[in-house]
Amino acid sequence: MKENSKIKTVTLWIISFIIMIGSSIYQRMTGPTHPLPVELEIEDTVYHFKLIRSHGGEGNAQIVLQIPDTSIKGIMAYKPLNSITNWIRDSLTRSGNSLIAYLPHQPPAGTLQYEINLIKNNRIYPLSTKPIQIRFKGDVPAYILIPHILLIFVAMLFSLRAGFEALVKGNNTYRLALFSTIFLTVGGLVFGPLVQKFAFGQYWTGWPVGQDLTDNKTIAAIILWFIATLQLKKNPSNRLWPILAAIFTFFIFLIPHSVWGSQFDYQTGQINTGK
Repeated sequence: MKENSKIKTVTLWIISFIIMIGSSIYQRMTGPTHPLPVELEIEDTVYHFKLIRSHGGEGNAQIVLQIPDTSIKGIMAYKPLNSITNWIRDSLTRSGNSLIAYLPHQPPAGTLQYEINLIKNNRIYPLSTKPIQIRFKGDVPAYILIPHILLIFVAMLFSLRAGFEALVKGNNTYRLALFSTIFLTVGGLVFGPLVQKFAFGQYWTGWPVGQDLTDNKTIAAIILWFIATLQLKKNPSNRLWPILAAIFTFFIFLIPHSVWGSQFDYQTGQINTGK
């Protein structure tokens, strides 16, 4: 009987871990700052590129296109997002087997839109059908960023595991819910604002001061798990609240990171959040 219980516990941890990893990959791949994959055919040769949509730290954003064919040239056009300025055009420079372009450094949360066209034998090959957006941010120290990411991942893992524990009527739901609440709180309300401060100059851009979706979904999950933990403290056999909290946390963490995030307004010089 003890052996069966051990196997069930390990199985639930494995399932929770797989779901956590899968949802994390999905969230990253669908996010607006994930590099945009591009496939382009030029005279029977297929090229694969990844166009950056985020740049952290000082200096200009570098775009490198691996194109050994030296007869191919490139032109880039860019301008600040939602600005009335004209497009600035610049030629890509050749460095060995690569064509390289640079986007000028922007203030934190500043966003440029850019287009790149490749040219061969007087024919133009656009890399995208519409302008690509790249958002700039400050450099976040590893000692802040790594704990934030790890704590959020661990919180998601414990959240799933607590939900499964409640579903199978296990005896450890309260303890798992408590750990979920603690990891979410430290990762989301301690390290999260520090990441935000280094990246965009503000500690908090969610409710009630802003509409940042990442901040808002984090605080919503923490509140729900806090309620679930209190309910379990009163009644350890409670299943409704931990299951609801686990389902809610799972779906809100599927929402891509940085959606409705900080955006520098080039007209006012202010950072705005929201849709």
